[in-house]
Amino acid sequence: MNVWLILQGFGLGASMIIPIGAQNAYVLNQGIKRQHHLTTASICSLLDIVFISLGIFGGGALLSKNETLLMLVTLGGIAFLTLYGSLSLKSAFSTQSNETKENQTLRGKRAVILGALAVTVLNPHLYLDTVVILGSIGGQFEGQDRISFALGTMMASLVWFYSLSIGAAILGPVLSQPRVKQGIDIAVAIMMYAIALMLAIELFTMFG
Repeated sequence: MNVWLILQGFGLGASMIIPIGAQNAYVLNQGIKRQHHLTTASICSLLDIVFISLGIFGGGALLSKNETLLMLVTLGGIAFLTLYGSLSLKSAFSTQSNETKENQTLRGKRAVILGALAVTVLNPHLYLDTVVILGSIGGQFEGQDRISFALGTMMASLVWFYSLSIGAAILGPVLSQPRVKQGIDIAVAIMMYAIALMLAIELFTMFG
């Protein structure tokens, strides 16, 4: 294994994965709630690893040339991000009782898993960053060098999402205070709407 290429892959992988706001916001929220947060981190990491593998080992060029698939993913992403932003905004001004919140937590594992799947699979930026960009860079290497680069990018995803999830859970008592949580929910809503708007503009530019 080439240690330098592992480190290079780790750095490039982190630079691609960390700015993907939808995933980070979702992992952060689940960590604050301590609601299946490690499951959330695991799903986001594993799906990233799948997409990174597809990109580096041959899928990046196929996706970048398939305009119909990109358009469908982008439309799905706009719809999901708008819905998620609306739910965050609703949560910011919600006055639910503790009993209702507890019941939601008990029933919420399936919803949390589906949310983690959606925030990853319906995120066009993830495809472009991990599959197309990392795929095009990693595809320039051969044999063991390509494997080393891929391992580095995968490690970046694992380290980031578990660190974010565990850190949010540790700081949960502070971050879950009503005013702080309200501020986070509003910030997440604004971020989701902003990303959805950017995707809509990109879609109009590409296919308008």
